[in-house]
Amino acid sequence: MTDRQEVLAAIEKALDEVLEREITELTEETRLFDDLRLDSSAILELLLLVEDTTGIAVDPEDLDIDHLRTVRTFADYVEAVLARGEEGS
Repeated sequence: MTDRQEVLAAIEKALDEVLEREITELTEETRLFDDLRLDSSAILELLLLVEDTTGIAVDPEDLDIDHLRTVRTFADYVEAVLARGEEGS
């Protein structure tokens, strides 16, 4: 997975599953907490689903709340992890 659109599609699919509904107007500016009303357990589920889909391994020490502000910041984080080659075992 190397394309930005693939990363965004993986995030959107994971959000659909977490929220148990299709997100129809998701943009990179969509705020995960404020707009989608995700809570800590929903964020954890989102992280696990994105890990499964993209093959990355999220390091809790590396993850910051700023990475989870918007779809854009989360996609940037996923792309950075992919670029470093930190795939899950």
